[in-house]
Amino acid sequence: MPVMPDGSARFSLTLHARIAEIAAGEWNGCAEVEDNPFIGHAFLSALEDSGAVGPRTGWLARHAALRDDEGQLAAVAPMYVKSHSYGEYVFDHAWADAFERAGGRYYPKLQVAVPFCPVPGPRLLIRPGAGVTAATFGQALADACAGLDLSSVHVTFCTEGEWHALGAAGWLRRQGLQFHWHNAGYGDFEDFLASLSSRKRKTIRRERREVAAQGLTLQTLEGAAITERHWDAFYRFYLATVERKWGGAYLPRRFFSLLSARLGDKIVLMIAEKDGRAVAGALNLRGRATLYGRNWGAVGEWPFLHFELCYYRAIEYAIAQGLARVEAGAQGEHKLARGYLPAPTYSAHWIAHAGLRRAVGDFLEAERLAIAAREADLRAFTPFRNDDAEETRTP
Repeated sequence: MPVMPDGSARFSLTLHARIAEIAAGEWNGCAEVEDNPFIGHAFLSALEDSGAVGPRTGWLARHAALRDDEGQLAAVAPMYVKSHSYGEYVFDHAWADAFERAGGRYYPKLQVAVPFCPVPGPRLLIRPGAGVTAATFGQALADACAGLDLSSVHVTFCTEGEWHALGAAGWLRRQGLQFHWHNAGYGDFEDFLASLSSRKRKTIRRERREVAAQGLTLQTLEGAAITERHWDAFYRFYLATVERKWGGAYLPRRFFSLLSARLGDKIVLMIAEKDGRAVAGALNLRGRATLYGRNWGAVGEWPFLHFELCYYRAIEYAIAQGLARVEAGAQGEHKLARGYLPAPTYSAHWIAHAGLRRAVGDFLEAERLAIAAREADLRAFTPFRNDDAEETRTP
């Protein structure tokens, strides 16, 4: 499919049913994988090669590749044909239901995303100096959608810059909220605690004492220190979490082995053991400046252990490693009391049907106002010290 960005060189868009059809070096030349490993060839290929992505789960790869007239790769996007809206964390089920009640066909659709991962980051991966803009690439994806006779393209958890560029090109814009911890140059965890209000500080100390009193051994493992034994245990935790939440186990056991082999020291695994047996774990991936919380699970009941492994030890690790941020995943206003502040997330949506586009656009305009108000509300309940009013309110 030809694309003519900015009236200059001619580009062609191709769609690929396997990421292996695009060389890892070419793909990663377009992606800042050191900043965000989720958009790298290694992570995405581990999903495909393990069967996490494919017909079983309804994520059919159609990765977009934009090449110039000399055949050089200019841009890529991790893209999938979806016949449902599961595993996305940006919910459009109501749009689908309304359109189909009106006689339309919402599925299949195109999803530009990292499957099963509500991790913000670039989605339109453009090689530096390629002469391609986000708006141009977005138009190519919209044209591909029309050519395939699909309903829509959804670019989820994209950057704010991509969000603005696509919005200026006529895409619908959506916002959400997550909770991220930011490193203010803390020397250690006690230094971080000192920045909190006294009530929040006491709560965290009490929760950590409760965990310590349970006789658990806690470890932070990285890279080669993570063995197949650890992955066997972690997969049990993953399945236990899925069962408790009545969800589907998208990730097969082999995914974790491939992840370990391909991402190496980018993996940080927090493990809790009782009498030599692993009972809980939290999986993180590390970027250049960010620790990304991914999956958590446990067997048995361990009060406050979730907070310890997923939040407090993640903060300790980030401080020790000099990382700027911890992103602890989707939702969870309980994170606010533990030093994680609200942060906006962004997605952009191209919808072919004019009537559905108008209706969704009206909804999103109201939703953005509500999200902005909610973020302002939450920030008013900051857990951090205020010298004029030491105690903070609880939302």
